Amino acid sequence: MDPFFLVGVIVCAVAALLCIGAGLLRQPPNDITILSTAAVELFLLAYTVGAVIRQVTGEPVLGEAWEFWGYLLTALLVPVGAFWWSILEKTRWSNFVLAASALTVFVMLFRMEQIWDGVAGL
Repeated sequence: MDPFFLVGVIVCAVAALLCIGAGLLRQPPNDITILSTAAVELFLLAYTVGAVIRQVTGEPVLGEAWEFWGYLLTALLVPVGAFWWSILEKTRWSNFVLAASALTVFVMLFRMEQIWDGVAGL
């Protein structure tokens, strides 16, 4: 198991729980929910740097490299889109969108880990 993946799971889980909790409490997006989504994005930026370093130092992606980088690029865009949604729509439902972005990034991280390790998709 890649340590980056484990950190990503924790960051995504915490962000999703905070956003779901705020939504259930009927709170509009606030600093906590927006910053938790920003933490997911910051993690993805660090993950990108780590992936580039791993590639440059000779650790290959065992699956399709284009698929890995496509997932990563898409994952980088998901929290940004959710952030803008929460800024434009200040209702409690935006917190659920923020939570969905964290859960989406988690699923994408899981798939990126499979691609990096060369595990065939299901």
